[in-house]
Amino acid sequence: MSSQKIIIAIDGYSSCGKSTLANELAKRLKYNYIDSGAMYRAVTLYFLRNNIDFSDHGEVLNAIADIHLTFQFNELNRQSEICLNDENVASLVRDMLVSEKVSEVAAIREVRSFAVAQQKRMGKKKGNNYGW
Repeated sequence: MSSQKIIIAIDGYSSCGKSTLANELAKRLKYNYIDSGAMYRAVTLYFLRNNIDFSDHGEVLNAIADIHLTFQFNELNRQSEICLNDENVASLVRDMLVSEKVSEVAAIREVRSFAVAQQKRMGKKKGNNYGW
């Protein structure tokens, strides 16, 4: 049996338990859990903090260039948490204003391309960077 790590993706309907399943599976396999929804929320938080006009293509592209997303493992709650430019924003991305705007931001083609590129960058580690 190979000891090489692989990337696992879970797709499904909204609110069907994907995140719960994925997070638990990642913990048991000692894998990184990359929460794409949290990534879109972090981008939305950045846009809101910096008054980015979602409809301005140039502003969106300039803003994306200043965003770096990572996940860190919180030993206390045994959860993967989103970091925006090295700031843990896991609790902030669940704010009501972010929740109200995240669909609008996630619908922007450039934001989706950015998020996918970030996921691919994270996926190159094929398992973890938490020091399991």
